[in-house]
Amino acid sequence: MPSRRTLILAMAAMAFSAALVGAVLVQRFGHAPTGTGTALVGGPFTLVNQDGQTVTDKDFSGRYLLIFFGYTYCPDICPTELQVMTQALAAMGDRASAIRPLFITIDPERDTPEVMKSYVENFDGNLVGLTGSAEQIAAAAKAYRVYYKRAGNSASSDYLMDHSSIIYLMGPDGRFVTHFSYTTDANDLAAKLSDVLGDSP
Repeated sequence: MPSRRTLILAMAAMAFSAALVGAVLVQRFGHAPTGTGTALVGGPFTLVNQDGQTVTDKDFSGRYLLIFFGYTYCPDICPTELQVMTQALAAMGDRASAIRPLFITIDPERDTPEVMKSYVENFDGNLVGLTGSAEQIAAAAKAYRVYYKRAGNSASSDYLMDHSSIIYLMGPDGRFVTHFSYTTDANDLAAKLSDVLGDSP
């Protein structure tokens, strides 16, 4: 029988898939199915980087963004996915300069800018760690249709977080381009990112 966490993550994946369909319609027809003209994946955010500076989505305009939501105390999925991102960008050589990798925490209570700074130094030098208030993180996660919830005893300081594990690729204009699942390895990710970049320098 599937574990509770597996079922939760499966439900989150289904919810994301529904949002993805809407995003594809936005890309293809230029508007959401409701006629609001609002993309269903991605959007404005205001967060704090690992140097303690407030940043917004506008600070990253003009570059592709490779975004993963997780947390520094994550025992397996997060370091694995960040390593996949790091290896993929390294394999792309100079072309990777068109892409900025972002790691957004879903655990702002523990992931202070100082903690994020120490953590992202374990990966690619261009990886930006983003945290913020609980409200800022909730707003960013909602924009990207990210599921997250504290698992187990909420009163303990030694807790895990259930969360979706999807890598998002956003275009230089801030629009959703595509996503990559947890099963995507570094070589596949590098190849797919190269395909998206096409002939761009």
